[in-house]
Amino acid sequence: MTRIYIQPLLIALALSVSLSPASAQWNRFRGPLGNGVTTGSVPLTWSESANVAWKIPVPGRGHSSPVIDSNKIWLTTAITQPLSAEEKAERLSKLKDGKSLDLVGSVSLRALAFDLSTGKQVHDVEVFKLETPEPIHLTNTYASPTPVLHEGRLYVHFGTYGAACLSAANGEVVWRFSDLKVDHQNGPGSSPIVWNDLLITHYDGTDAQCIAALRLQDGSLAWRTDRSGEMNATPELQKAYGTPTIVQTESGVELISPAADWVYAYNPQNGSELWKAKYGKLGFSTVPCPVVGHGMVYVCTSFMQSRLLAVKPGGKGDVTESHIAWTSDSNIPQKPSLALHGKELYVLSDAGILSCLDAIDGKEIWRHRIGGKYAASPIIAGDRIYFFSQEGKTTVVQAGREFKELAVNELDAGFNASAAVAGDAFILRTDSHLYRVEERK
Repeated sequence: MTRIYIQPLLIALALSVSLSPASAQWNRFRGPLGNGVTTGSVPLTWSESANVAWKIPVPGRGHSSPVIDSNKIWLTTAITQPLSAEEKAERLSKLKDGKSLDLVGSVSLRALAFDLSTGKQVHDVEVFKLETPEPIHLTNTYASPTPVLHEGRLYVHFGTYGAACLSAANGEVVWRFSDLKVDHQNGPGSSPIVWNDLLITHYDGTDAQCIAALRLQDGSLAWRTDRSGEMNATPELQKAYGTPTIVQTESGVELISPAADWVYAYNPQNGSELWKAKYGKLGFSTVPCPVVGHGMVYVCTSFMQSRLLAVKPGGKGDVTESHIAWTSDSNIPQKPSLALHGKELYVLSDAGILSCLDAIDGKEIWRHRIGGKYAASPIIAGDRIYFFSQEGKTTVVQAGREFKELAVNELDAGFNASAAVAGDAFILRTDSHLYRVEERK
């Protein structure tokens, strides 16, 4: 069901993100504007034998997306030492929902850099060493949050295990921060963003929920704000893995932050809460990054059944009744983010059902099953939209009010990390390799 409370006049909002210099081509999760849009002329088709400039194995495991400056690709990974089968089984048997969790003996959390032209690995930096890591979900990794490139520095974040700043030139660690601790239950997942002189990220665990900002210069805590909304009484339903977004409204800058049960807006300078809106149904383990347009912020609530909310920023206090323009409960993603192209909002469920909604009123325009399972977020390039499956398939669809499939491409391994773009090339991280994909002349 879709409920509509559209006002006649909607104020257009633009993303207002503190961008890195021009040399940082793809500096954060979903690119410079956080919406998956590229102006590059990326290829339409590829395979293991066509339009692949290079392919290299990536050590360890990680779902973080690549970020790219002028000549390097950075990503994070986790190198694990296994427990014995007996010790692992014994320890997991003592945990609630242990059958869905994984546990290892120790973890080395690392930042890796690769040459953009050749794929050669040029940096391998151990950022944190975990001797007794917490368990993670079988579908997650210890290196899932995507780092940020900003003014010659790389900022990495590993949730409760800490954040760090590295020199993008030589990989040297500038500072580390590990003072904020939460129980993720399923491992870290929230990617940070940079705004002005702050690194901002979520800490939404089963035991505590907050959003915090670190000073870029030295990693000191600038502010921390606890979540204020009443949540489900069950701790496991209070966690979330979202990524915040900055928007500019008529009344000032707002930091949009989806958490469990609520989406919040804060003043990014000091962390003071501006407004919040309740999802209206159970929503936790929130993953998709919000997208912005047409005077609204589009938010997915994730689990159990995801709901899509179109929320008008600029309010004060609890705006649940006054600022939710419309909602939709039909095949809304739990993990992939949305794609906004013109007045069309493209919504891909984890199970591969792609819907095109009118971004203004939420009405469904068309629906089509493209197949596969999905966790990675889509890329928009001109009038093409790219969807990357966990089986290694990429379906390319023409943007528009009629469904039109343009191509289906396949690689040997699947996608949990979202794609990045360097010029006219895709930089794709599969579960085993890193690719540079571009038109080969």
